[in-house]
Amino acid sequence: MKILGIGNALLDVLLSLETDHTLTVLNMQKGTMDLVSEEQMIAIQKAQSGLERNQSPGGSVCNTMRALANLGADSGYIGKVGTDEMGASYEDAVKKANVTPYFVHREGISGCCTVLISPDGERTMATFLGPAETLEAADISDETLSSYDLVYIEGYLISNEKLFLPILERASKLGVKVALDLSNFNIVKGFKELLQEVIPRYVQILFSNESEAEAYTGLTATEAVRKISKEVEISIVTLGKEGALVGSGNEVIHVPASGGQPIDTTGAGDNFAAGFLYGQSVGASLEESAKIGSILAGHVIEVIGPQIPEEQWQQIKLKISAILA
Repeated sequence: MKILGIGNALLDVLLSLETDHTLTVLNMQKGTMDLVSEEQMIAIQKAQSGLERNQSPGGSVCNTMRALANLGADSGYIGKVGTDEMGASYEDAVKKANVTPYFVHREGISGCCTVLISPDGERTMATFLGPAETLEAADISDETLSSYDLVYIEGYLISNEKLFLPILERASKLGVKVALDLSNFNIVKGFKELLQEVIPRYVQILFSNESEAEAYTGLTATEAVRKISKEVEISIVTLGKEGALVGSGNEVIHVPASGGQPIDTTGAGDNFAAGFLYGQSVGASLEESAKIGSILAGHVIEVIGPQIPEEQWQQIKLKISAILA
């Protein structure tokens, strides 16, 4: 199964906080994602210039596509970047990760997501979308879309009226399956009515975490996964250290979490999605796919940033082989 990702192409800048007091000073709610202006982004990073930091190409869907490629899957990525050095390095990193790139360019600086990591590993994000928010369905050809079996879309794109609904409609007409990640509690809360309309109509696989699933359905996670499973073919609700629930039809499966004490939870959901989709692409069962997702999530929470270090992939592949044996 060939998987195409469409998402916000953002450079991730990760800052390790000494205390959560910083969030209070910046008027940011812990664990959320807030959109900021270019000026705000620069001010936040400047104010925290003395903190330990690293940066890498990110954006939720890009993280997933890169992890899929590391597992050997055939994956592609569509995003929009600026004409600056950040955009060029972003595109180069995607190519080096063996993900087929389909980049659109706009004059100016590229988007950036500043990730503030609390001492307990929880992350709070300040996102400057830049060119990413101007990506349109018209930028994506039917030829590109139809050359893949499944398109994976992040919920953050729902605010982009020229992209989100038009691309869902075109994927449906072309017979391309859709996997959607709800992305953020605030996204669900702000666009609940639209989501309740489009998910049953266009989505086959829905990813969410516990708070997103509860916001979407008004039910507890266990009840939510059952309800969502009546709207889509497969519903996945991740539960952090409690693992994940996978529902399909009347079946609900619980898979425990992997990994130790989290250092940074950035990218946990993205890598879980990659593992699950990889499992589905090679014909694994729902439980096997969720276990693969759990393995990837367990590895990424033990490092700073949304990507699993290169030296760990061989060990991961051996674990996956054992699951699929």
